[in-house]
Amino acid sequence: MDGIIDFLVWLIIGAVVGWIAGKVWVGHGFGLIGNIVVGIVGSFIGGYLFGWLFGTAGIGGWISAILGAIVLLIIAGMIKR
Repeated sequence: MDGIIDFLVWLIIGAVVGWIAGKVWVGHGFGLIGNIVVGIVGSFIGGYLFGWLFGTAGIGGWISAILGAIVLLIIAGMIKR
């Protein structure tokens, strides 16, 4: 059951972080939908990777998902330029 909840939380966190990035980075991102998609992917990467490497769960897993989404959005934005 925890895996399903983690999946849904990563999905929601990624979408929210991507949406916020779209509002903050006007003209620098990939558009609203693109930022949401990149945020979701980053959230999954961050949540899964940090969870696997460091055993983070619960709030720690959510924080790592947020960080993963932010980092991927920054990297993707730098590559786009």
